[in-house]
Amino acid sequence: MNTVLRFQHILTPEGFERQKRLVIDDIGRIDSIEDEAGDAFDGWLALPGMPDAHSHCFQRAMVGLGESAAGEDSFWSWREAMYQLATRIGPEDLQVIATRAFSDMLRGGFTSVAEFHYLHHLPDGSAGTEMAQAVIEGARLAGIRLTLLPVLYQRGGFDAVPASRQRRFVHQRIDDFLDLLDRLSGVPLGIAPHSVRAVEPAAIADVESGAREILGDVFPRHIHVSEQLIEVEECLEFYGKTPIELLAEHVSLDHHWSLVHATHATEVETEEMNRAGVTAVLCPLTEAYLGDGLFHAAAFREAGGRIAIGSDSNVRIDAIEELRLLEYGQRLRLHRRACLADETGLGRPLWELACRGGEHALGQPVGRLEPGAFADLVVLRKDSVVLSALEDAQALDALITAGCAQDLAAVYVGGRRVVDNGEHERGLATTDEYGVVMGRLRNSL
Repeated sequence: MNTVLRFQHILTPEGFERQKRLVIDDIGRIDSIEDEAGDAFDGWLALPGMPDAHSHCFQRAMVGLGESAAGEDSFWSWREAMYQLATRIGPEDLQVIATRAFSDMLRGGFTSVAEFHYLHHLPDGSAGTEMAQAVIEGARLAGIRLTLLPVLYQRGGFDAVPASRQRRFVHQRIDDFLDLLDRLSGVPLGIAPHSVRAVEPAAIADVESGAREILGDVFPRHIHVSEQLIEVEECLEFYGKTPIELLAEHVSLDHHWSLVHATHATEVETEEMNRAGVTAVLCPLTEAYLGDGLFHAAAFREAGGRIAIGSDSNVRIDAIEELRLLEYGQRLRLHRRACLADETGLGRPLWELACRGGEHALGQPVGRLEPGAFADLVVLRKDSVVLSALEDAQALDALITAGCAQDLAAVYVGGRRVVDNGEHERGLATTDEYGVVMGRLRNSL
């Protein structure tokens, strides 16, 4: 049976449209968009829900940890704090943490997520699908749309064997990783070689080939690349090439690939990324949180490059803040305003940029309100002080420059309302379960 949602304004690929109803089929896709002549609406202004193109949901439990100064504090000292936590998380813990992280994503305007999942093995090191299934179940309970990206992780550095604290991430044999991939079901899947630092570059093509035997030819491929300066320097020292040069030497980069961060990509490399049609997945809040640096987003976008955003570490989850920091980071870098804006303003092109890139990164029909796409959407609050007396494009400009998740009246996934006025449908159950798990984990650190 069809579901019908009615809105005073919606943002479609053709622009803002007024007084429309979405007719949604029984699997949650938009069947048609029609004129609405009545005066009873389900909301004011509906936008396509934002795809979250890069997440490590277990790191939601890192909130408040790893912030003490430790000598030359950097990403690498934060990573040690992350390892301490990761070694203690079991499947039951992960399901609760994932449910909380995914619920917070929905409250923050994200309606779908690409989960870059590498906490594979059980705490005793034994292999299985339990940890991946915990993520899948967390997404189901939260009600978010999931693309699961199992991660291949083989080594502790360019010339380093994995440390004991990394053992839960590691598949030394490609066949073992492909066996895990083959045993997973129920959600769209892709692959994620962790990085050229953690995976032998020659193995990436083998993994891609093996995944084709399981998933077919069309599936997302994600990889961390050129996130940290020391990573680039060590790669140059070890291979004589940058991480992006090395990756391009071993696989055919195309529109199926998403390069996560690419923070320190050179101008030549960003031009090659654009020609290849890859998606640059940027995570502005996490890249600031970890002190990574700034990708050349304005130049990449001006050249036609595709950009998606991700919540990554999930320490702060808010799609609006991610977009604001993406724009403001470029302003600080270039010493000018309106870096990612066009003649319509800032909010609409920025929201649409991230939605289009997110659709490619997830490999699902998300991030757009049109027939055939999933009815995943966020609805802005008409009574928001930030959005007061504004319409359409100006409302989106205000949302990006002055708004936050509190300006969302509702969030829908597949036409079903999962967040109402900031409250997730699971409410206190998720909060209470999460509090118990976090108390136990943090007391063990």
